[in-house]
Order: sequence, then C-alpha cells, then structure tokens
Amino acid sequence: MLTLDRRTGAYEDRKFRDFPELLREGDLLVLNDSRVIPARLFAHRAGLHTQPGHRTTGRVQILLTEQISEWEWRVLARPGRKALTGEVLSFGDGALRAEIISHGELGERTVRFEPVPDFFGEIEKLGHVPLPPYIHRADIDKDRERYQTVYAHERGSVAAPTAGLHFTTDILDRIRASGVRIAYVTLHVGLGTFQPVRVDRVEDIHLHPERYTLSEATANELNAARREGRRIVAAGTTTVRTLEHCGLNGAEFVPHCGTTSIFISPGFDFRAANALLTNFHLPQSTLLMLVSAFGGREHVLKAYRHAVAERYRFFSYGDCMFIA
Repeated sequence: MLTLDRRTGAYEDRKFRDFPELLREGDLLVLNDSRVIPARLFAHRAGLHTQPGHRTTGRVQILLTEQISEWEWRVLARPGRKALTGEVLSFGDGALRAEIISHGELGERTVRFEPVPDFFGEIEKLGHVPLPPYIHRADIDKDRERYQTVYAHERGSVAAPTAGLHFTTDILDRIRASGVRIAYVTLHVGLGTFQPVRVDRVEDIHLHPERYTLSEATANELNAARREGRRIVAAGTTTVRTLEHCGLNGAEFVPHCGTTSIFISPGFDFRAANALLTNFHLPQSTLLMLVSAFGGREHVLKAYRHAVAERYRFFSYGDCMFIA
C-alpha cells in the first residue's frame, strides 16, 4: 500500500495491514457492499419472435451489465452479429429465456427475460464469474468467493469494488476496535465504472448510469460525521462516486435509491469524502481522473511514477493507495 498526503504530495511505502493505524478514532469508514453476480451467461439462439417460422442456431455469450427493471437488463453480446433484435435466447436448456428487444451504443443490447420464480437463483446456477479480461483463464468455483469483498451482501455488480478486496474480517475487527465507525453504501458496479475514455474532450465524457442505495442508517452516520467534523473515509472509487452524488453541493444525506452517472475529474469540489482508499488505475481512464481530482494531479502522477518504479501491481487484484 502506498500512502499519499494530498496536501504536500509526500508518499510512503506501507503494507495494507497498517491501514487501521492510519485511521483516527471517530473516523467513518464507508464501504460498498455490492455483491458480484455470475453475470457471464451462455445461450443458444432459439429463434426470432418477428419470424415465427424461422429457427437459428449457435451459441451467444452475454454479459449482464445493468438491471433496468424487474425483467429487463442491458447486456453486452458476443458475437454481436448473432444477437439480433427479436432474437430469443435460451439459457440452460430453457431454464431462462430472453428476447433481445433493442440495440444500443457500443454493441449493447437490451433483453427482456421471461418471468421465473427465482431469477437470481437461476443466474447463480447458470452464470460464470465475470473475471477481468486480463485474467486469461476460465472462471473456477473458488472465484465466486475470491472475487468478492468479505462484506459483500447486496447482489447486482458485474465487477468487484476492488479496493474492498484488501479487507479481511480481522482487519475490519481491528478497525472497529480502534474507535472507527463503519457504514455501507451499495453501488452496483457496471460499465460506468470501467468504460475507457473514447472522446477527446473531458466535457464529452458521459458515464453509464449505475444503481445505488443509501440506507437510513448510513445517511444518519454521514450526517453525524459531517456535523461533528469527523473524517469520512471512502473505500474505493465507487463509494466516492456514491457519496459525492448523494451529497452534491453539500446537501444533507437523505436515504433513497437511484442511479448515478457522476463523472469526477480534476477541478471537482469534493463535499463528502475526506480520505480515499483505492487501487492503481490505468492511464486515460475515468478512474485515474477521479483519483487525480482527489489527490491532486501532479501529486498522483508523481506517486504513480514511484509505484511503477517499485513494481506495484495495478488492476483489480493489485495493490492499493491511501490518499488523505
């Protein structure tokens, strides 16, 4: 773990086991408790609703990216040429069936599943863990728990909120014992978190919306921390985005559910988070823009150069940085 002082730019090499010592009594640590679902599914093409007599064959891989309503999801399909509007997809010999009802930008599709008694139960049976693309192997059973935070609870993410992967139950116990309070938000990680930058101008960046929940208990904790001048420590960029969306312009936190496509880049006025735990992110990514906004662009770039020189690991299963 690399620590960075956002005021001075000073950094230091540490270990994540030291993290509880870097927190202060009275701090509020906020974690994203979203749980990764086995969102990669394989289907056979069952035919076209628009052409009742027409039958097609072939396997299609889909990745669930965002739940729109009870039975409708946005998905990515591969190969896209086999995922036609009106096509019916059959998963697990018909345990689940879905119709492709529209095309979207960048190869997205919207599908409508036929109602079943236990949709997520079927997803757990049929789905595969959506491992990051740089892991060049098929998922295995152990990945279902390994690619989760130890406090994951609310299912709905297609990727883990990776800063949280560093925590163990022992470290969380040590944090609580030191007088730090812990609260949870839920933001279901989708394409909005990881999509690459495809435009030349920052003002043209538009993120995919992601669903979040701010509970009454967490809203009360956040309001109390603000009122009493205690630090709010966000674990992960997804947590920061949720907090800053809900506390925009310094407004009081109110319990609710919604979606956010908030994009944070240098110049952003942070009103909620006072410290940030985050993994190392790739150049030209919206995540690195957020981290640069929080820690100061020059400070962060200098720290990243050090991290590269010291062979810190990047990506989801990589090392982390604490900015305060």
